[in-house]
Amino acid sequence: MPVRQMKESSEQHLVIKPHLQNPMNPAKKTTKAAQNGKGPPPLEIDSQALPHSKNKGRRRGRGGRKPDQGDVMMRPRSRPCTATLTSSANGNVENDFISDMGFPTSSKSLSFARRPGYGQVGTKCIVKANHFFAELPDKDLNQYDVAITPEVSSKTVNRSIIAELVRLYKESDLGMRLPAYDGRKSLYTAGQLPFAWREFKIKLVDEEEGVNGPKREREYRVVIKFVARANLHHLGQFLAGKRADAPQEALQILDIVLRELATKRYCPIGRSFFSPDIRTPQRLGEGLESWCGFYQSIRPTQMGLSLNIDMASAAFIEPLPVVEFVGQLLGKDVMSRPLSDADRIKIKKALRGVKVEVTHRGSVRRKYRVSGLTSQPTRELVFPVDENSTMKSVVEYFQEMYGFTIQYTHLPCLQVGNQKKANYLPMEACKIVEGQRYTKRLNEKQITALLKVTCQRPRDRENDILRTIQHNAYDQDPYAKEFGIKISEKLASVEARILPAPWLKYHESGKEKNCLPQVGQWNMMNKKMINGMTVSRWACINFSRSVQDSVARTFCNELAQMCQVSGMEFNPEPVIPIYNAKPEQVEKALKHVYHVSASKTKGKELELLLAILPDNNGSLYGDLKRICETDLGLISQCCLTNHVFKITKQYLANVSLKINVKMGGRNTVLLDAVSCRIPLVSDIPTIIFGADVTHPENGEDSSPSIAAVVASQDWPEVTKYAGLVCAQAHRQELIQDLYKTWHDPVRGTVSGGMIRDLLVSFRKATGQKPLRIIFYRDGVSEGQFYQVLLYELDAIRKACASLEPNYQPPVTFIVVQKRHHTRLFANNHRDRSSTDRSGNILPGTVVDSKICHPTEFDFYLCSHAGIQGTSRPAHYHVLWDENNFTADGIQSLTNNLCYTYARCTRSVSVVPPAYYAHLAAFRARFYMEPDMQENGSTGEGNGHGSKGTRAAGDYSVKPLPDLKENVKRVMFYC
Repeated sequence: MPVRQMKESSEQHLVIKPHLQNPMNPAKKTTKAAQNGKGPPPLEIDSQALPHSKNKGRRRGRGGRKPDQGDVMMRPRSRPCTATLTSSANGNVENDFISDMGFPTSSKSLSFARRPGYGQVGTKCIVKANHFFAELPDKDLNQYDVAITPEVSSKTVNRSIIAELVRLYKESDLGMRLPAYDGRKSLYTAGQLPFAWREFKIKLVDEEEGVNGPKREREYRVVIKFVARANLHHLGQFLAGKRADAPQEALQILDIVLRELATKRYCPIGRSFFSPDIRTPQRLGEGLESWCGFYQSIRPTQMGLSLNIDMASAAFIEPLPVVEFVGQLLGKDVMSRPLSDADRIKIKKALRGVKVEVTHRGSVRRKYRVSGLTSQPTRELVFPVDENSTMKSVVEYFQEMYGFTIQYTHLPCLQVGNQKKANYLPMEACKIVEGQRYTKRLNEKQITALLKVTCQRPRDRENDILRTIQHNAYDQDPYAKEFGIKISEKLASVEARILPAPWLKYHESGKEKNCLPQVGQWNMMNKKMINGMTVSRWACINFSRSVQDSVARTFCNELAQMCQVSGMEFNPEPVIPIYNAKPEQVEKALKHVYHVSASKTKGKELELLLAILPDNNGSLYGDLKRICETDLGLISQCCLTNHVFKITKQYLANVSLKINVKMGGRNTVLLDAVSCRIPLVSDIPTIIFGADVTHPENGEDSSPSIAAVVASQDWPEVTKYAGLVCAQAHRQELIQDLYKTWHDPVRGTVSGGMIRDLLVSFRKATGQKPLRIIFYRDGVSEGQFYQVLLYELDAIRKACASLEPNYQPPVTFIVVQKRHHTRLFANNHRDRSSTDRSGNILPGTVVDSKICHPTEFDFYLCSHAGIQGTSRPAHYHVLWDENNFTADGIQSLTNNLCYTYARCTRSVSVVPPAYYAHLAAFRARFYMEPDMQENGSTGEGNGHGSKGTRAAGDYSVKPLPDLKENVKRVMFYC
C-alpha cells in the first residue's frame, strides 16, 4: 500500500489544582409551611407567616438529624420586608448574625446537606418512574487487577483477550467463576478465584485479516492479581440511611456486571447502548442516520438499589461506501464531477477520525482510521517504491498489486494510518465501518430529523422502556445470575405531590390585577406589566431583502401598539426612518444608525434598536449582539423575517415582554413576594444567584469555556437579574472569576470577581446589602459535586469578606441538573385530570422520596407543562444549606420562581436564575473574536472587567470584551 511520511504532533495536557476550602455544615432546623385557599391571599403583612420551628414531621433514619447533631449556628430572626441595618464607623453596613465557621481543606472533611424531612405541601398523587428495583446480592464481590502485555489501547481488543481467557480457563483455573470486566484494568468476581496471583498466555487471532487467507495470531501475557473485596455491608447501611458516604467501589462493580452482557450485544457509548436492530435507523441527511438505544445505570435510592432505564437516540455515520457517503455529504454527483476546494475541506472534516474498511481485497477487510485527504486527485498521486526512489502511481500500484482498477481517478485519496506515516486509499476501495457515533455538530435539518425520532409521547416512551427491560431479560443474564442480582420488571410507583401554582401580581391599572396560572400557563389579556418601561427613542434596521419598507413599518407599528397595550410607554415613531442594510455590512449599518440617531436627538442615545433579520442569517445575529452590547452599548431586539410577514398577537406579546425586561422593567412578580410572605426570602434582604458554564462543542479542542453568573437585583420581588460573563480555560467547569485579586501599582492588592461585583450592584439597586445568599448552580455532574462546592463556596466566602470584615451571609448552594435520565409518568394515562394536554404529569409535580438519594437533600421537580415529547423533571440537589430550608420551603420557592421567567407566560422547566445564566453564557460565545472562537488565543484578562486572569497552567485565555455599563444592569440576554 502506498506510504508517505508525516510529521509527529504533540499534545499538551492541562492539570488544574485550585486551592479549595470550605466551611463546615451547620445543623438544620426545619419549618413546615402550609398553603391553601382558592382566592388570592390577602395583602397585609403577616409576621407570623415565617415560623422558625422544628419540623415535627421529620423522620428518623431517613435523612433527618437528631437535635444534638452537628454544630449550632445562630438563626436569623423572622422579620418584615424592610430589614434594619446598622452602620459602622467606617460607613459599612453591618450584619447582626454573622457566624464563626471553619474551613475544611478537602472533600473528606465535607458532608453534603442532609435531608431535613419530607415535603407535605401540595396534592398527593402516585406517579411511575423509570427506576426498577434491584435486589442487593448476598455474595462477596472481589476486585482483581488485570495487566495485559503488550499493552492494548482498545477496549474491544481487551475484552476479546479476557473473553478468550474465560473460555479457556473458566472450568479450571478460574474455579467456574464468570468474571465481569471493565475493558481496562479491573476484573470482578462473585466469590474469590482459586488464586491471588496468576499469569496466563492468550493467543488471539486477528479476525479482520480475512476468512480464507492466512490470519495473524498475536500472543498476550495476562496477569490477574487480587486487589480488594467490596464491602456490601457498607452499601446496605448506606441504602438504609445509616451511613452518609456512598461505597463507590461496590456500586461500580454492580454497574459493570449489569453492563457486561449489553456490551457484548450492542454498541456501547458512554452509559448507553445502541443498535440498528432495536429500531430501523432513520436517515438524518448528509451521510448520517439515527440509531435507537437505551441508557442504563445502577443508582442508590431510598427504595434500595435502582436500575435507571431510559430510551436514547444518537446520530451515527451510515455504513456506506465512501464514495456514496461523500455524494450524500455534498448533495451532488461526485462520480463524474471534480471537487472544489470547499468540497475537499468539507469531506476532510467529515471523515477525519472515521474508521473505514477496505473492499478491494476480497475476504480481507482490514480496518483503518482516516487521518486526512490528499490535496491532489488520485490520478496525479505517485510514491517511491524502493530505496532508489523509483516512482509509481497509485493507479498502477492498485492495478498491479490487487488487480483493482480505480474508476474515479478525479477524486482524492483517503490518508490513513498513524501520525508517522500515512497510507493512500482510493475512496472507491473503502466502506465506512458500522457503529461509529457522529460526535460533531449536527445542522438544523439533522437536528429536526433526530428530534422527530427521539420525541415520544409519555405513554409510548413508557412502553418502550418496559419492552427494553423485558428484552434485556436480566433474570436470564448469566452475569446477573453469577453475581446474584435480581431486577424487577415493574416501574417504580412513587408518592408525589402537585405543588400549587403561585398567584402573580400585575399592575393596578389593568383589568386583572392578580392572576392564578392554570396548568402552568396564562396570558397577558386584560393585564399590564407591573413595571412597564418607557421607550422614547428607538430605531429599526432591516437586514432582510424580502421585507419591503411598508411591511417593516406595519410590523413596527403593531409591535409599538402591543408594547403600549401591555403597559409600556412606547413612542410610535422611530427617531429616523427604517434603515435598510446588507447583512455583510452589519457593523457599518449599526454605527451609522447609532450616530445619525444621536445627532437627530441632540446627543441623547438610542434606548432600543429593532433589527429585522433573514430567517437564515449565519453570523449576523451574533455579530449584531456583539457590536451592540460590547461596543455601542445598545439594547437590541431581533425579529426574523418569517414573524414579520406572519404577525400574530402571541408573538408580539412575547416580544414586548422581552423588550420590557431588556429596558429594565418587570413583567410580573410573585404576589407572595410583594406581600412579604416567602419564607427565608422575604424576612431579610436576600440575593438569588444563578451560575452556569457552557463548553465548546465536540471537536473544538482549544476554544475557551464561558462562565456566566446572574443575580437578583430587586428585593423583596427577586425578579430582575443582572448578569456577568467571562471566558476561562477550555472545558474548565469551576468558575474561575467568582472571586479574584490582582496587584495594582497605585492601590496595591485589589479584590474583584463576579460575585463581588453583583453583591455591590445589589446594594446600589436596593440600598441594602444581602443578608442571605441562595445560589443555583447549573451544569454540574455528580462526580464534580465536591470539587465545585469546595471551590465556589470558598470564592463566595472570600468575595463577601472582601467587602467588609466578618461579612458572611448564610449560603444555600443548590445544583440544578437537567441532563439526567429519570422520567416520571402518570399512574393512569387515561385519567385526564392527572395529566396536561401533552399527556405528561402536571406542572408542580415534586418527588423527594423512594427514587431520591438515601440521605442527602434532593428532589425532582417538573415545574412546566409539556408541549411535545416526554417532560424531563429538573433534579435539584441541595449541597449546602446554612439557611435551614425545610423540604417544603426550598421546593415551593423553586417552583414559584419558575413562574417568574421573563420571556413568556408559562412556567419553565428550570429555575429562572439558572436558566438566565445559561442564556447569558450562550450569548457571550458571540462576543469572542472569530480567531478566538476557532483556535483560542493568548493573553490575559477576565470577561467582565478590565483586570486580567490567567487560566490553568501556562495556557491563558483572551478576555471577552467588556459589556457596556448600561447593558450589564439589565437582562440583556433575554
